[in-house]
Amino acid sequence: MLIVGAGTGGSIILDLLENLDFMHVEAIIDTDQNAPGILRAKQLGILYGDDWKTYLTSDLHIIFDVTNDPLVFAELLAARPANTVLIPGSIANLIIRLLEENDTYFQRIRTEVHKQRMIFDSVEEGMIGINEKGCIDFFNKRASEMIGITIEDAVGKKITDVIPTTKLPHVYNTGVAEVNKALILGNGIEIITSRLPLFDDKGKKVGAFAVFKDMTEVLKLAEEVTDLKKVRTMLEAIIYSSDDAISVVDENGYGIFVNPAYTRITGLTEDEVIGKPATADISEGESIHMKVLETKKAVRGVNMFLGENKSDVIVNVAPIIVDDEIRGSVGVIHDITEMRSLMNELDQARTIIRKLESTYTFEDIYGESTNIRLSIDQARLATQNDFSVLLRGEAGTGKELFANAIHSEGNRKFNKFIRVNCSAMHPETLEAELFGKYDGNNPIENGLFIEADQGTLFLDEIVDLPIVVQQKLLHYLQTGVIYPLGSEVPMQVDVRLITATSQNLEQAIHKKVFMEELYYVLNRISIQIPPLRTRKEDITVIVKHLLVKLNEEFGMNVEKITKESEALLLQYDWPGNIRELENVLNRAMIYMPQSEIILDVEEVSKSLFSTHRKQQPSILSEENTLASMMDNHEKSILKKALHESEGNKALTANRLGISLRSLYYKLEKFNLD
Repeated sequence: MLIVGAGTGGSIILDLLENLDFMHVEAIIDTDQNAPGILRAKQLGILYGDDWKTYLTSDLHIIFDVTNDPLVFAELLAARPANTVLIPGSIANLIIRLLEENDTYFQRIRTEVHKQRMIFDSVEEGMIGINEKGCIDFFNKRASEMIGITIEDAVGKKITDVIPTTKLPHVYNTGVAEVNKALILGNGIEIITSRLPLFDDKGKKVGAFAVFKDMTEVLKLAEEVTDLKKVRTMLEAIIYSSDDAISVVDENGYGIFVNPAYTRITGLTEDEVIGKPATADISEGESIHMKVLETKKAVRGVNMFLGENKSDVIVNVAPIIVDDEIRGSVGVIHDITEMRSLMNELDQARTIIRKLESTYTFEDIYGESTNIRLSIDQARLATQNDFSVLLRGEAGTGKELFANAIHSEGNRKFNKFIRVNCSAMHPETLEAELFGKYDGNNPIENGLFIEADQGTLFLDEIVDLPIVVQQKLLHYLQTGVIYPLGSEVPMQVDVRLITATSQNLEQAIHKKVFMEELYYVLNRISIQIPPLRTRKEDITVIVKHLLVKLNEEFGMNVEKITKESEALLLQYDWPGNIRELENVLNRAMIYMPQSEIILDVEEVSKSLFSTHRKQQPSILSEENTLASMMDNHEKSILKKALHESEGNKALTANRLGISLRSLYYKLEKFNLD
């Protein structure tokens, strides 16, 4: 190689060629002996000069002209040996630009890698990663300090050579995560570690990763904890396990503590009570807390109504006196109707839950629009494996129909398909209903997971699951085992899980009512079912099949709808989707004469807009009290909200701006459940 021109470009090319073993730079030429390339050549011990003619030998293979001088290029072209390639300045400049860009990108990458290394080296936890061969490919500074081996010596070695007692290869082989496991290192340091298998974007297992923390100092501090903490822990355990509600206020009458039983009985959360006046939970009557703070005397056996649901309770309140000064008061609240209420809720839950056999297939999903065909194709792919499936779509779009179809065409089609509407079940009974309930080793209730073993469990409105149930569900998806309520013995079950929601899961995660980790596990196969308003071209064929179904139910023989009726249906946006379309046809067939076989626009119009008719003004009855009128109005609003939400309690509660728990109490109060 000969480089003619030792400016910036020539200097860059010189450095590039010097780093290549199969290239040899004979010399670099420039009339300016202080050019960057000449100075660089002096450092590298490479020949240099100001006349290129001296170096034109027959064994020269390539000449780089980086002078950008046409005359120099012409002279080089004429004088070069026959077997020598001359690379002009334009090509050389292109190479230089590419090299400069490449160097810029490398600098960015090196900077980012350095930042990441700084972050991982600054954390208190040790971190180790291994590849599929069990060799360490990641080792942070804290891991080096705890294990006593340098990063350079650890990377590339077998993990078992560095930590003989490690279980990281086992986690890689099984693909099952291990959380918060104790381990003693070879140097005697006790650690708590969590190990996770690593998967690439295609689901292929590529390694395993461990995060661990030195527990020596923590254990040392724990040993120094005084008996006072033990007493406090015992008292808190007693208070939290009490079936009676406990409420504590400070000397000014502001709430400072409530236990879970308080929330359960009154329907009020900690946020609605803590830091609020003692009157916040009073539905009727005066605050006993304030009376006790004024008199400094205990008050017992007072019958009151507390909370949004006006729970009928017996209240005992006593002053808290320290050094002869009143520091607050504590109230113990017993719900005298709780036992009856729990029995009613149990009966309601058993009535609501329906174990359905799967009777629908993909042939029952009608439509040829691009949107629905894409959803069907995705669902058919889901039948080829047992991964969990997440169905997303508005209420009434047919999520349950998709779930049935996936089950019917999968390898579990001859086993049970069980549907659970999470929004229709009481949160307190949901855990036992799903995972079962044991008294020691004796089963009290088997639960739907056990009942659906080898089959499919469809959880509709998954976002309404309580966090404790979400945690158990995540544990099952990660390990394949469940723990019934009241039992510490794991049970192995094999259940295909299909979930569905009409709510925004990402917003639920942001509000911390849905676990982000569970979201990612469920979202492995996610199918979006399009609303009817985005595929109105399917309405005609859907109506045709719905008429067949409704004819069987009503004993009628309606063959079709008129063009005017069809045009009317196509103009509507269908917020209730296919379920609303079926309801409209249902009502329209009720309006039409029994002998008719064509559904006319008059009946369809009457059915479609029947919910928008204005109510006639009513005259106030003299017998009505204000309380009864308010109750009637509240009952009317609840009924209307339930109807418009198609019976979905979660959507109803969200629309009314109240908690799901409060909605359940109100429905029971007005006998609407």
